[in-house]
Formats: sequence, structure tokens, C-alpha cells
Amino acid sequence: MWIDGQFWPFLLAITLLSMTPGVDTLLVIRNTSRGGVRDGVVTSLAICSGLFVHAAVSALGISLILLNSAWAFELLKLLGAGYLIWLGAQSLLSARRGAGLPVASVTSDGKASRRSLWLPLREGFLSNVLNPKTIVFYMAFLPQFIGPSDPPLLKSLWLASLHFLIANIWQIAIVLMIGRAGKWLAQRRVARGLNGLTGLMLVGFGLKLALAQRPG
Repeated sequence: MWIDGQFWPFLLAITLLSMTPGVDTLLVIRNTSRGGVRDGVVTSLAICSGLFVHAAVSALGISLILLNSAWAFELLKLLGAGYLIWLGAQSLLSARRGAGLPVASVTSDGKASRRSLWLPLREGFLSNVLNPKTIVFYMAFLPQFIGPSDPPLLKSLWLASLHFLIANIWQIAIVLMIGRAGKWLAQRRVARGLNGLTGLMLVGFGLKLALAQRPG
């Protein structure tokens, strides 16, 4: 379906984009370190699920409204920035408390205590959907690969599905690498350092987003 001359350039561009470090990579590393491979995989799937929202928004023209409405863009930008800063603050608080990053904590009866899947699912999905930069990117990038005879919504979702697949392959590979270092990450000194670093970077990404100017 729609495998034409534009397929391979899109695949190459989206692969390079997926491998570029950013908020998504940082959040996947953070949540894998905190909750293990399961949480990391769920975070990756949740982040990439947000791509379908952006694809639909772009195809339906809602992104044009956001870009042409100063207050709507500012509101979305501040929500996204605030959420990233909140995630970063949570990591910094854990670093200050000296909290570890156990891959699976064990209760007194010997059974592994697992976090609810809702937490990494919510964090991953919201971090992507509330990012106006992704809306801007999809609005500018996807139309280049949608022909005049293509149904815009279906073609956009098809392209987003390719992005979903490539990004998950890359992010889950990172999850597995982090998962293999579980015992090392559980050490208190390492845990505090990683919590502090990811917290500072998330806060930095949030501040950068808050200060970003509306395109055009």
C-alpha cells in the first residue's frame, strides 16, 4: 500500500529522526531505569501512539488552526512545557531523596511488586501529544509525501504507522540495553546520578519548549 518512489526517502528521513536523541529517548531511558523493561516498552508504545493523533490532526487541518491562533498555540506549548518540567521535577526529587531505580522491587512475601502500567502509558502518551513541535513537524513534513490523488487522512495514518514501527524498534532496542544494566542501575549512587541527570534534562527541554516562538 502506497509503496512508491516516495516511500524510501520517507523511511530514511523518519529513521534518522527516530534515532536523534530527544525527549522521547530520555523518557524511555528514565522509565526503563525506574520500572524495568516492561515499563520501558509501554512508554515507547505510548509515545509512538501519539503519532497517530498528530497525523490525524495534520490531515484534518486542525494543526493550521493551532498555528494560526496565537493563544491556542501558546496554551498547548505551555501545557507541554509544564508537563516536561513536572516530570523532571519528579526525577530531581527522587535524586534528592536518594531513591533507587529498582527494575522490580521485592515485597516481604518474595513476590515482585510492579507499578501500574497506567503510569508509563500516561507519561509517554501525554509527553508526545502535548508537544506542539511534533504538530508543526507533521504539518510541514507529511504533505510532501501525500499526492493529489491520495486520501489525506488515510495516507497520513499510513505514514504515521511507518514512523510508529521504526521509532519503536529503535526505542525498544534502547530499553533492552538499559534492562541488561538493571543491577548496576539499582545502585544508590548510580540511581541518584541518573535521576538527577534526567531530571535536569527534562526540565531543560520543558524550559526550551516554553520559550519557543510560534512558527510563522
